[in-house]
Amino acid sequence: MTPHHTETATEPLTEPVPLMGCPYKADPYPLYERMRDTGPVHRVLFPSGVRAWLVTGYDAAHSALNDDRLGKNHDRGNDRWRARASIMPEPQHSQLQVHLLHQDPPRHTRMRRFVTDAFTPRRIEGLRPRFQQLADALIDALPETGPADLVTGFAAHYPFQVLAEVIGLPKELAARFDRDWGKVVQPVGPTDPGRPLYEARLHGLQSYIAEIVSHKREHGDDDLLSRLVVARDHGELSQEELDSMIFQLLVAGQEPVTNQITTALIALFRHPAELARLRDDPDLLPRAVEELLRYDSAFELTTWRFFDKDSDLHGTEIPAGDSVIVSLCAANRDPRRFPDPDTLDLDRSPNPHLAFGHGIHFCPGAALARTELRIALGTLLRRLPGLRLAIKDEDIEWIPAVLGRGTNHLPVGYDRRL
Repeated sequence: MTPHHTETATEPLTEPVPLMGCPYKADPYPLYERMRDTGPVHRVLFPSGVRAWLVTGYDAAHSALNDDRLGKNHDRGNDRWRARASIMPEPQHSQLQVHLLHQDPPRHTRMRRFVTDAFTPRRIEGLRPRFQQLADALIDALPETGPADLVTGFAAHYPFQVLAEVIGLPKELAARFDRDWGKVVQPVGPTDPGRPLYEARLHGLQSYIAEIVSHKREHGDDDLLSRLVVARDHGELSQEELDSMIFQLLVAGQEPVTNQITTALIALFRHPAELARLRDDPDLLPRAVEELLRYDSAFELTTWRFFDKDSDLHGTEIPAGDSVIVSLCAANRDPRRFPDPDTLDLDRSPNPHLAFGHGIHFCPGAALARTELRIALGTLLRRLPGLRLAIKDEDIEWIPAVLGRGTNHLPVGYDRRL
């Protein structure tokens, strides 16, 4: 069963369209459908009070992701955006937010070349046996029979353990990583009562990054973190660029995969026949993972983009410095690109989804994420026969994050642990 389109498209859309609230987070697709039907660009309102321009159709999204007029650097944002964007306080913003997601060429090009070798499909494939060991060890630690929480028992740990292997994060430091540090990317305004906790997490993460840099300087090896520290020491990266790149690896390198494991499992629980097919035929996994990425992506929306002068975007005039955001989820359900887009079709081919973005900001960790998802889903389905949701579908608590989709708890039942 799928959650479905209970609201009608008869009411006209009033802009700015609010992108917030539990019904929206539980199932944003009916709203995205209405927006696509009335045009590719819409004025929207975020919980922080930021008003932005949202791109919803596949062709418009693909074009925007490749539009070199749209820059990612926060310096391009105008005062209206800055007043409400709840970006990090200084000095942390300047110290941690100059990573790849917020850079434009030529700086982006220079920085990105330091990370691509660590995430090549060939290297990731060579690490697959180790990734499989990590998945099996986590399942070994689950109760012999359900119930269990697949977030706290598996999905919250597996992507980080894999990431630590890939980037060379030492075991003793990996063991001390606090997953809550990743929440510093969720906007918390200066007057928000949660601001002191937010700032404490920010300082904790900064101290942790400093420890990593210090450790790699003393115990360097042939791994990504060591190479980044060497690049800093040779003057090829600034201290801010080094710290920001480690920040991005730690935060963007694992939380989205945690969330994508949960969205994929929920989609399969809602389609038990497809779950059974996938369990019985593991050869389906590569194609199934692409469809699960398309069907409900953990990266719901991209981060901010800005024009540096008033510009036309698919017939809409966008003021300079206003934020433009692309809805990857809306693009991936566009019927003009995907037949029967609201149907989970594990045989769908071709499947040119935009779950990892497109253009120069295409996710450098895409090959790693695909491998993690194939191993995670394949192992869970194989080793936990009878895997099923242990709560009512409507009781799933979707995370309130602005840009992402997922859940912090996924209670499941299963017959036994193999």
